[in-house]
Amino acid sequence: MGIVSLKRDVEAVRESCRIVRKVLTELAQFIRPGVTTAEINALGRDILRAEGAVPSFLNYNGYPAAVCVSLNCEVVHGIPSAERVVKDGDIVSIDVGAYKNGYHGDAADTIMVGSISPEARRLVEVTYESRNRGIAAAVQGNCIGDIGHAVQTYVEANGFTVVHQLVGHGIGKKLHERPQVPNYGKAGRGMKLSNGLLLAIEPMVNAGAAGIRVLQDGWTVVTEDGSISAHAENTIMIVGSNPEVLTA
Repeated sequence: MGIVSLKRDVEAVRESCRIVRKVLTELAQFIRPGVTTAEINALGRDILRAEGAVPSFLNYNGYPAAVCVSLNCEVVHGIPSAERVVKDGDIVSIDVGAYKNGYHGDAADTIMVGSISPEARRLVEVTYESRNRGIAAAVQGNCIGDIGHAVQTYVEANGFTVVHQLVGHGIGKKLHERPQVPNYGKAGRGMKLSNGLLLAIEPMVNAGAAGIRVLQDGWTVVTEDGSISAHAENTIMIVGSNPEVLTA
């Protein structure tokens, strides 16, 4: 379980998370119609290395890239490819992890490219707001279930669905640590949140049904019904009643 208390450890986590945000910011500016997902990955990898960080995802359980790049109906874990070209109207989820000074940072954004449909724009906006509501519930003394409840109720009130099979997670010296952080649940249930706990809160929201499946590459998760999906993630630290968003 990722819990930090010493100042040097907190600063190490902040540095890894700063690098993640730098990568996401630069990739958001780079993504446009005509770029390939392989080019997105290459730029992300180069920024991570220039910052003295190791890409958290590269070779993690065999994943072959530094950045997960998922388009439209792809929920998460899309594998970058020189054949996959971003088009006008796409939504592009980019998920980045950085490891430096013994700690990981992890965050994801969904980028809207060019002329976006009203449904896609609303989906992305709801996904970000659900993440923010989940973070707002991540305060000392609350429970893991309060986070998922905040995400789920907002998403479903807006006519979308949350993915149940994939969840957020603790983070720290390992990329994935206890506890699991589902994007659904009942308020007041689950582990109590304590100061210094590091969590990656990451709603994955579908425009259609919540069902997902994994493609033959063994990694790319897509919506079962072909509907579009959005993903937003931040690494946070529990600090009293005001969680610190480390990848803000």
